[in-house]
Amino acid sequence: MKRFIKPLLLLAGFLSLGLGIAGSVLPLLPTTPFLLLSAYCFMRSSEKFYSWLINHKYLGTYIINFQINKAIPLRVKIVTISMLWITILTSAIFFVSLLPVKILLIAIAIAVSIHIAHYKTLRKEDTSYKTFRHKTIEYQ
Repeated sequence: MKRFIKPLLLLAGFLSLGLGIAGSVLPLLPTTPFLLLSAYCFMRSSEKFYSWLINHKYLGTYIINFQINKAIPLRVKIVTISMLWITILTSAIFFVSLLPVKILLIAIAIAVSIHIAHYKTLRKEDTSYKTFRHKTIEYQ
């Protein structure tokens, strides 16, 4: 059974990594949960890919800072919420004709905005990424 679990976790890790990267561009797709899921799957299936992800220049910083601080940088909050509303309003005005669907889109945008705003804002002095990163490399 174990020989089937590792490949499935590896596949799930790559799938969630792809969705997490797509989520950094697409406003309705959540980035953080997919990147955290990817890190978990890689941690359970491949030390090589887990190390690569955690030490990645952009994704690793994002994952580790979120795991340690449970916070999102202000710039990321602003860009995410702005892109969300631009996309939702554009869709609701130009592409959707049914009123119930327009209302659903606005409700989703409100819920996602509240969810993102709910997380505390990460300040530069709160980032302990450098210390954590060295420990990660050291213990492998």
